[in-house]
Amino acid sequence: MSDATTTDLYEVTMALSYLREGLTRPATFSLFVRDVPPDRGFLVAAGLESVLGCLSGFRVDADDVEVFASALDRPPDDAEPLLGLTFTGDVRAVPEGRVVLAGEPLVEITAPLPQAQLVESYVLNQVNHQTTVASKCARCVLAARGHPVVDFSLRRTHGTDAAYQAARLGAVVGFAGTSNVAAAHAEGLPAVGTMAHSYIEVFGSEEEAFRAFARAHPGPVTFLVDTYDTENGVATAVRVLKDLGLGPGCAIRLDSGDLGALAVRSRRILDAAGLHEVSIVASGGLDEFAVDRLVRSGAPIDTYAVGTKAGVSADAPYLDSAYKLVEYDGRPVMKLSSAKVTAPGRKQVFRRPGYADVIGLHDEPPPPDGEPLLETVMRHGMRDRPGTRHSRLDEARGRFAADLAALPADARRITSPVAPKAVLSRPLTELAARVRRRIEREILAGTG
Repeated sequence: MSDATTTDLYEVTMALSYLREGLTRPATFSLFVRDVPPDRGFLVAAGLESVLGCLSGFRVDADDVEVFASALDRPPDDAEPLLGLTFTGDVRAVPEGRVVLAGEPLVEITAPLPQAQLVESYVLNQVNHQTTVASKCARCVLAARGHPVVDFSLRRTHGTDAAYQAARLGAVVGFAGTSNVAAAHAEGLPAVGTMAHSYIEVFGSEEEAFRAFARAHPGPVTFLVDTYDTENGVATAVRVLKDLGLGPGCAIRLDSGDLGALAVRSRRILDAAGLHEVSIVASGGLDEFAVDRLVRSGAPIDTYAVGTKAGVSADAPYLDSAYKLVEYDGRPVMKLSSAKVTAPGRKQVFRRPGYADVIGLHDEPPPPDGEPLLETVMRHGMRDRPGTRHSRLDEARGRFAADLAALPADARRITSPVAPKAVLSRPLTELAARVRRRIEREILAGTG
């Protein structure tokens, strides 16, 4: 069984019907987010790497046919038309790491209709989840205002694949490391971590625990100081660090309580002991809102470790994304349902200064100050520019850093941000009007 079966049943029923009816001409589907969630001033495009990985190896094999037939409660022969189906289409997309707005196509897939339909659920799943998490992590970086942010989300994400993605996406938007060893190794990221409270509890005292940890890990160490009494824990850490001659690169970690107040008192103890170079790491239920408050308060925290709330994007855990047919066999189509009208035709997004973006047709000339965002990333089922995993991550980092720097201040705010809004170009608006009139005539003729 392959990734081909990671789809909703209605994708299978439609694909089989298309094949039966001979509806196999090229179709274009456009994936976009209808609205930016509350407390979001922007989104970060992500998930494309997973999508391209799936599409480049997509094939319906005999085991998949058996699975489809079982799901349909029909004989295997009834699902046989899907056997051997591969993805042979083209993909145009906004590259990972770019800042995007509501309504803007993130991915457009053009392929024979059954192929483009069958991959819908997988494509939506990956882009929806990863764009959600990348956007949350980006706001954590903004809130930290230059302080390092690291990923501690592995134990709380919705599955290990989601944890891996969170670690990678954090790196795209500027995280300094991850506690996830597998992700750190695969993506070439710094692995970060200290100890748990259970480690302290195993030993007879905090001092014994700290000394044992330092023996096992020569060099810079980070001590977790809040297992029992935080200020006493800091004092104990100071004594051990000074006895062992440790200092530069070492840190203490605060994981509970009033982190701001505890950081102030901890910094005072460290400085009084002459350990000015020992830094303070804070963790424990942090997200961009908490980090923003701590930074604004002047808390002497050097590094922020974000976990649960960032890894699952707790305050906005999903996007209202859609994958809609916009063209079939060269004929533009659109949906007219109330509150869910879609624009017809293949599209391009033109990024203009100040994020005065314009959504236009794919072949219309760009405005004089407009930069096209969608690029061709797959042709005839083959990646256009394969590259390496690490090079693609580095490129995504660079794109995000450049886009974030140009983002309007109102959109960058952590509280009450104002998201820029894209507008439709005149050619796209005129096409939508023509297609609407055609559909309305066809409906009228059908009822006459």
